[in-house]
Amino acid sequence: MTTAGLWALVALSFLVEAAAGFGSMVVALTIGALFLPVDALLGLLVPVNLALSAYLVARGLRHVDWRFLSRRVVPLMTVGLLLGTALTQGLDAQVAKPAFGVFVVVVALWQLKSALGATTAPRPLPEAGRVAGLLGAGVIHGIFATGGPLAVFVSARELPDKHAFRSTLSALWVVMNALVVPRLVQVGAVTGETLGQSALLLVPLAAGTFVGERLHAALDERTFRVAVAALLVVAGGILVVGSRSG
Repeated sequence: MTTAGLWALVALSFLVEAAAGFGSMVVALTIGALFLPVDALLGLLVPVNLALSAYLVARGLRHVDWRFLSRRVVPLMTVGLLLGTALTQGLDAQVAKPAFGVFVVVVALWQLKSALGATTAPRPLPEAGRVAGLLGAGVIHGIFATGGPLAVFVSARELPDKHAFRSTLSALWVVMNALVVPRLVQVGAVTGETLGQSALLLVPLAAGTFVGERLHAALDERTFRVAVAALLVVAGGILVVGSRSG
């Protein structure tokens, strides 16, 4: 992948996350993996993602739902992430990833139908559904670093306010990706050299964030719910297509 292509990928994928609060790693990894090894991409992009997430948390600090994050999301996703990391040794990703993508598409289509027909925010999931969704999100994040769709499905029903949704998810990505970094350092994907390359990617990150922030401000609550559900459909489709291409 050329430098211009990588910059364009970063600007596009992180524009999505600046607008919605998630999606950058799904878009960047599944497209970028056609040109570069996944661990190499993670080594470049996870530090950039951490920078964006930290910025969005700082910008929307008063909107972060710390109770939901600390008592419900982080503990379950951390357990799932540890399980997913352990599974990377023996799991056939070429089977698991498209299966996960199909599941995300089905769930997202259901959520999109509800968002289009509803005039009020959707109800939170039952306890069993929330626990299963967040554990699954952690497992997928441990394997693919793209556990966002399941976490989004749960969080969108708990956090109907778009500002709380984006800020809380951004805080979640800070935690989850901080846990991923030691593995990337261990396998040599994050080094002093790659951190220098990641620093250069802050330029297209800034451009994508500028546009994404304006999109976020322009959407009303109902349109935002529809946009999030539609993005989940696209993210799931990208996972399927990207894994089959890989």
